Amino acid sequence: MTLDLHFEVDREDDGRWLAEVVDLPGVLCYGETEDDARRRITALALRVLADRAEHGELTEPFQHLLLVTA
Repeated sequence: MTLDLHFEVDREDDGRWLAEVVDLPGVLCYGETEDDARRRITALALRVLADRAEHGELTEPFQHLLLVTA
């Protein structure tokens, strides 16, 4: 199984960068720069996936993980 995660990164009116994983509802974070937001969302997505795997919430183990940014 291949798991494709799509990220979106946008700049807020207050200057912060908001990053979210479209495929994992509720998984979002802010960063001071675009690169900071991308690093943070990547780390958060991996933590969420690890937690779901550890608790048996993934339907099957995946062989490939593809992170796609927009």
